[in-house]
Amino acid sequence: MKRIYLLAFVLCIILAGTNVQAQKKVVDQIISLGQTDNQTMNHLDVLCNRFGGRILGSDAYDNAADWCVAQFKKWGMEAELDEAGTLPVGFNRGPWFGRLLAENGMDLHFVTPSYTSGTHGVQRGHVLIEPKSQAEFDKMKGALKGAWVLISGINGGWPIDYSTDADTRRAKSILINDTINLKNREIMGENRRIRQAEQEYQAALKKDPTTVRTTPKVEEKPLIPLLEEPALFYKQMRDAGILGIIQSAPVPLQCLYDRNVWKMTFETLPTVPDIKLEDKQYKIIEQMAKERRYFQLEFDIRNYFKMGPVKYYNVVGKIKGTKYPDEYVIMGGHLDCFDVASGGVDDGSGVTPAMEAARLIMAAGGKPQRSILVCLWAGEEFGLLGSKSWVEKNQKNWDKISNYFNRDGGPLVANSLTVPEDLYDDFVKICEPLDRINPDFPFTLTKRTGEPGPRPTRAGGSDHAYFAMNGIPTLSFGQADPKGYNFDYGEIWHTERDMYNKSIAEYQNQTSVVTAVVAYGVANLDKVLSRKGLYQQAPAK
Repeated sequence: MKRIYLLAFVLCIILAGTNVQAQKKVVDQIISLGQTDNQTMNHLDVLCNRFGGRILGSDAYDNAADWCVAQFKKWGMEAELDEAGTLPVGFNRGPWFGRLLAENGMDLHFVTPSYTSGTHGVQRGHVLIEPKSQAEFDKMKGALKGAWVLISGINGGWPIDYSTDADTRRAKSILINDTINLKNREIMGENRRIRQAEQEYQAALKKDPTTVRTTPKVEEKPLIPLLEEPALFYKQMRDAGILGIIQSAPVPLQCLYDRNVWKMTFETLPTVPDIKLEDKQYKIIEQMAKERRYFQLEFDIRNYFKMGPVKYYNVVGKIKGTKYPDEYVIMGGHLDCFDVASGGVDDGSGVTPAMEAARLIMAAGGKPQRSILVCLWAGEEFGLLGSKSWVEKNQKNWDKISNYFNRDGGPLVANSLTVPEDLYDDFVKICEPLDRINPDFPFTLTKRTGEPGPRPTRAGGSDHAYFAMNGIPTLSFGQADPKGYNFDYGEIWHTERDMYNKSIAEYQNQTSVVTAVVAYGVANLDKVLSRKGLYQQAPAK
């Protein structure tokens, strides 16, 4: 009997050694393929330059999701579209053009937020500055028909809110401005009397230098400023037949979406184009309008809607585990993006390294012990919709998720990782091969010291949020720009510059290999990552 036990023990050691050697061979092959045949930027090229801006509810998003599923299956993975919700209507963006028609004519640099109205073909009209009081509106309401209206405020990406609540708020502001106007008329009357008295005194003084001022000199009172609210008379101007509203916007132009989308029906779509115009051009046009010069603006904005309900889906690819198929290591980012650009950075730079990491593992013959999921989320830009849906639907699997690696911070190189003390020794072994990928990008593994932070109680700014809120590990790679590409995420985030050529190829390639090696290593541990030291312990009740 002892000989049988000894033989079994020896056999286990041999098998364990064989398994270690097999894993090492796969990792070596991942690195070799990542160095010589890296496809990360090819995936990004398709997402950005074949499908384009992937706003939720668009044909571009749906086409991209279908393509990703097809790619995963082509690489030998399991893959599915995971339904995450519905929108009442969909939206597709076509080309847009604008011109100033005057002696100083120019092409206009502008955007319109998603889920806002386009024009009815090419529309040309005169320009007015929006009214700020009822008296101003009444004076110009006849001229509003067929006009482009300059509104106040600086655009931050969002369209003007035209909801019933917004109309109610504006109505209150109009009443306040009317009251201010009455007071200002009184002030202007007083100021006229003050000026008249001063003029009379100065005239008397000119005739007789000995004239004595009989009353103290009184300074004129400043007028009370009116409430500044962009498109204060939105509903009334719309009903008067304006062509659209135009707001000043800093460069690079930001472009988000109409949050009223959840209340839209195909019969109640917005009808007034909401144009965000480069601030320098806006100032030129505003000055021309103040001078009451005759000129026109011409716009052709091809924003299209489609009937709903429109379903949206996460893309979930799976490399099935050989020993623990119902335990998971997850990597991913969000597939949707704003459609004024093409999502090359936000979040093509997160989606495509995860895709390539999966391809490399499959091409290297990887057979992880637990399943590796690649999750490409829907609706992150609309409020983490896809990841929230998936986490809630998979509550029974929370304890089986080893880690979720999220990437949504731009195309910098993944070059570091900080882990709790209990995980450090495992990650030392997992990360050991990373310095062999590219000597230009050494990898740093750090043991976290000090007390861990509290578990989040509110959703954050990316798809890791609902994992973290539920106590699931969301260790993520640190990023850097060691070669000094002068990358600025803030310049690109949610703007017209979020294009394919803003991603940094060598950083993206390196990140895909790092992600593949680490995810594969975590998937081959003999246990799910410990939660110990991840967050502060909840106080005892």
